[in-house]
Amino acid sequence: MGGSGAVVRFHGVRGSTPCEGPRFARYGGKTSCVELVVPGEHPILLDLGTGLKSFGEDLPGAGYHADVLLTHLHWDHVQGLPFFRPLHRGAIGLDVHGPRQRDGALADVFARFMGPPFFPITAGELEALVAFHDLGDDDFALGDAKVRSRFVRHNGRTLGFRVEQAGASVAYVPDHGPGCVPDDPDDFVPDAVLELCDGADLLVHDAQYFPEEFESHRLWGHSTVDYAVQVAAEAGAKRLVLFHHDPFHGDREVDRVLERARDLADARNVEDVVAAHDGLELRLREASTA
Repeated sequence: MGGSGAVVRFHGVRGSTPCEGPRFARYGGKTSCVELVVPGEHPILLDLGTGLKSFGEDLPGAGYHADVLLTHLHWDHVQGLPFFRPLHRGAIGLDVHGPRQRDGALADVFARFMGPPFFPITAGELEALVAFHDLGDDDFALGDAKVRSRFVRHNGRTLGFRVEQAGASVAYVPDHGPGCVPDDPDDFVPDAVLELCDGADLLVHDAQYFPEEFESHRLWGHSTVDYAVQVAAEAGAKRLVLFHHDPFHGDREVDRVLERARDLADARNVEDVVAAHDGLELRLREASTA
């Protein structure tokens, strides 16, 4: 993922639930879906939220293949899959790599969401092949990419990911809540998270709350903007992308989140901070957005 056209594209950046209306015009209201693209390699999709739908509208049918790194099974991270148009156009392939479940294989647990009475068809009834692969704390290869998965603190079994390819690295920790483990101090960063984020060229991290909002949402499994900056600083990440925006935060609130993060980052030597928005495209190792 160097300067040879490799990009990170944000198709959905919202957390918890999709949003619509003028308050969300600039940052968008689609839920988590990020695409990593390296020339000559299959794309890697990070999560399958509602941003997947619009992303898939212009994709070809037959011949498309992607590897999916799925953090967890909450609706805002899986709800786009049934509406991913290439799945209904012919022989494509999706390999979904997600967290090993305590009560069954990932494919079986996923089928409880995508199937009657909650949805009229199952993944097995799609024209395309969707294969599920169970992960835990693993290190593995996807083509030329080296992938690391680690369990992180959230409600339910949830993974964070690190992808290294062509000399650069992306860490993706969209749902991570210090309050999920009562014995952990609020400023504690687990070793697993530091391992994912260590020196990353790009860190995409949960920044759902202002500090004053956190106490009433302590058990919800998400981070403050201050904590996101802290993780970036302790891990030595070069660039922080604020992600998983709260559905009650319109554009003005996200602007304030970004302003606060940049003030904190200046004091902690984090080189660059941006707030993700639908359609954002970042070229790794370049300072500007495309």
